[in-house]
Amino acid sequence: MTDHDSATPNPHVTSEGLPQDRVNPRDLVASETLFEGAIFDVVRDSVRLSDDGSGEVLKRDYMRHPGAVAIAALNDQNEILLINQYRQPVGMNMWEIPAGLLDVEGESPLQAAQRELAEETDLTATTWHTLAEFNNSPGCSTEANRIFLARDIGEVAAEDRTVREGEEAEIVTRWVPLEQAVAAVLSSEMHSPSANIAILAAFASVQRDHRDLRDPREPWPAHPVFRGSAGE
Repeated sequence: MTDHDSATPNPHVTSEGLPQDRVNPRDLVASETLFEGAIFDVVRDSVRLSDDGSGEVLKRDYMRHPGAVAIAALNDQNEILLINQYRQPVGMNMWEIPAGLLDVEGESPLQAAQRELAEETDLTATTWHTLAEFNNSPGCSTEANRIFLARDIGEVAAEDRTVREGEEAEIVTRWVPLEQAVAAVLSSEMHSPSANIAILAAFASVQRDHRDLRDPREPWPAHPVFRGSAGE
């Protein structure tokens, strides 16, 4: 596939020719909060798409969400750690990966991932990289997710372990060979977006000798709070 005008640089493609999303906010005419919730708010924005100030003003309602992190934990046998827990909105017990909200003030995404891995699975890791990122539903939510690859796995000391409550009290953990996990994704046996993306990305990373892994502290342009620096 080639550009229609090869003389004009395409802002949506990297210098290596890779498709690239870009930050490109439009003219915000007005914004109001319609609902304030425990985890997310519902916002209505009035926005003008044209850069010259002309054109129709569009109204869009969406969820303002703090974002989340997820962890693809791999052991020395290239098994990925899956957790099983109940999800009320869909009425399902789902196989997922450890994950959690970015809802602790002053906590970086990497610190949040390390905390969530310990709280949900009683495990630690000494090697961390950014594996993949995604926006859950960009048409109706600001939720941005970063998936970390965690390796060199250890255990949290017994006296430092978290007492899990609610749905997390029912968490079941299992190490699953990556190829089996991929088969579960491709046969639609699993439906968690973070888990499915993590499994396929981790499998691809293993096949490519992990040469595409990135710094776990790198900026996160898809998340407004961390566009400058993801922090320590």
